[in-house]
Amino acid sequence: MLDKNAVSQTNAAAAAEDPAMTPEAIVEQLRVLQGHIPSYVQLSVPESTKLRTASNLNPVFSQSAIDAVGASPRLEATVGQSAETMQSVVEAVARLSKVEEELRAMLDGVSSSILTLRHSIGRASLLAYEVSKRLVKQPEHANLLPHVASMRKANRLGRSRKAKAQTPAPAPEPAPAPAPVPAPVPHV
Repeated sequence: MLDKNAVSQTNAAAAAEDPAMTPEAIVEQLRVLQGHIPSYVQLSVPESTKLRTASNLNPVFSQSAIDAVGASPRLEATVGQSAETMQSVVEAVARLSKVEEELRAMLDGVSSSILTLRHSIGRASLLAYEVSKRLVKQPEHANLLPHVASMRKANRLGRSRKAKAQTPAPAPEPAPAPAPVPAPVPHV
């Protein structure tokens, strides 16, 4: 049996041989992994909401229930699961929770990677725009004019979008003037 360190070294060696998988290959591998996840399913929001209450019970409560099922054949028959089966599900949840944590960390890393790449292309695009605006002032760079016009039209930074032409709302009717109120008489 391989220990965790040997598995990690094997995985690291495989990654070193193929350091740059394409995004499409990664998606393919993730889909293969889905088939190996016990009870893998996609739930709609309403379905997920229905499952939340019973799935968030206190672990001590659940363990006591498992112990009760193990102590009573009648209770086991009523629940429809043995204590051993219930205990194996608890253990599977604990192991899969580690997978969930790792996948969340990976998702954060992928999101950061995308942000970094978008920032890189954004900075390069802004630089190209600024330099192009200066170059088009010279006749030999007139071929850049349509590109600068396109960039200017698409630029969202520093300008607010013009509101679509809308028909003006009718002016509210003036409220009737309030009836005059007699001034209070001072007490002497």
